Amino acid sequence: MSKREYDETDARVRPARSTRRRTKDRPAHDDAIFSLVTAVDRGRTTCITDDGVIVTAMKARELGPKSVVVGDRVGLVGDVSGKTDSLARIVTITERRNSLSRTVDDDAKVERTIVANIDQLVIVVAATNPPPRRGLIDRFLVSAFNEGIAPVILVTKTDLGQIPEFMEEYKTLGVKILTTAIKSESKEADLQRLHEMLTGKISVLVGHSGVGKSTLINAIVPDAERATGVINDISGRGRHTSSSAVALPLFSSAHIGAIGWVIDTPGIRAFGLSHIDPNRIVAAFEDLSPIAATCMTNCAHHGAGCQLDIWAAPNGVIDPMRAARVASLRSLLDAPKVELDQ
Repeated sequence: MSKREYDETDARVRPARSTRRRTKDRPAHDDAIFSLVTAVDRGRTTCITDDGVIVTAMKARELGPKSVVVGDRVGLVGDVSGKTDSLARIVTITERRNSLSRTVDDDAKVERTIVANIDQLVIVVAATNPPPRRGLIDRFLVSAFNEGIAPVILVTKTDLGQIPEFMEEYKTLGVKILTTAIKSESKEADLQRLHEMLTGKISVLVGHSGVGKSTLINAIVPDAERATGVINDISGRGRHTSSSAVALPLFSSAHIGAIGWVIDTPGIRAFGLSHIDPNRIVAAFEDLSPIAATCMTNCAHHGAGCQLDIWAAPNGVIDPMRAARVASLRSLLDAPKVELDQ
């Protein structure tokens, strides 16, 4: 049998992937229409343009892993008509002036941004059922001060329980405190004050499950139809009724168009701060940071010799209010991996 001879027909030639030349140049998208992100759900983003058109969009691949959150200002191209089954593309995300972020717990290293571009953070707590938890309030305040967001504490269910004494400490820090009741003669006046506070701003409501965020939203935004839940009588905790953040427009009979935006968020039981530098956490406690600054270099603000202990016990006698304030700061610096029940 003769030896086979090979020729050029035996060589396999891989066809070109494409006849189109590749380029590193990206489209400028000068025709992009800018809008506000009001909801993000399973890869689909709801936006409202400056002309009031509600558009469904998806993030363009060119943006990579960068996330889109409620409150973002984004540029849209494609079908921006807002018609049923239409889909636009998000091609740009404007620089955020601030954001509210957290880690799932204090040992986690992944930072998760909840909302962006906020004017004020409304920390909703209940006077009772569930009782206010100082640890979570302090964590929200640290995040607000760190991002330059104006914080407000809103106490609900004041007709069912007394406002805890430690709330007075936050007034000394310049934090505004509002109250509202479920059923009382002052309820309408309370809601009117809340409505005035929200006017002209983008506000985000945060807090534990069951404190009444969705009930408040339904009261000030009549068409919101946010689901409300009940409190577990045994655990004293609420059930999650909101699964994702959503921005809702605030209207007034005296004006045309939205006069503000209210962002409702899911109830939070853990709010980690491991993404914030410890020095910035100390700085967020405006009443304690000058005291901490007098400590020895590299003081961890825990052991013997810490000036915070001396401040908490003037004349050698422990002041309960001061000691609780120091304990709150130290709990954030310790970053314990626990649910925020304190």
